[in-house]
Amino acid sequence: MRRIATIALLSLSPAAAFAGGTMPQMDFANPLTSYQVLWMAVILVALYLLLARWGLPEMGKVLANRASVIAQDLAAARAAKITADQAVAALNATMSQARGAAGAEVAQAVAKAKAEATAQAAALAASLDQKLAESEMRITAARNAAMAAIKPVAAEAAASILQKLTGSAPGADILGQRVDDALAAGKAA
Repeated sequence: MRRIATIALLSLSPAAAFAGGTMPQMDFANPLTSYQVLWMAVILVALYLLLARWGLPEMGKVLANRASVIAQDLAAARAAKITADQAVAALNATMSQARGAAGAEVAQAVAKAKAEATAQAAALAASLDQKLAESEMRITAARNAAMAAIKPVAAEAAASILQKLTGSAPGADILGQRVDDALAAGKAA
């Protein structure tokens, strides 16, 4: 009630200020203006009571419901974030463990490949050493056979050359000795 009286006084104060006829809306001597102000006051009081008893409590319920829905959504979001953080931590741990296992497998494969390569290289080196030794023996045998075969040819060629140059043939023992000395000097060089 006190509010209604305050509203009525506030609505009448401008009317008193402009009662001099300058504003026809505030001419309270006119009976239509008085009825309009009275009905305006009645409508405002009815609107106030309607809003105070029914409208504002409903708005309060809507706002409270909205606040609870927002609070529930925020709680669900926080729970989802915690779950996601845990999933990310588990994923990172799994990835780290997988990287470590993969690195160990790669290192093991590299070590195995190196060992196999070393074994193959050693087997190949042994095979090549054996073939080299056999080849050197064949070369030595071929050289000895060639030297043995060249000695009579060299002696015959030397005898023929001396026969043509000097007109006489040297002795076979002296000629054999000189060919042996020449062949020995060729081996030393």
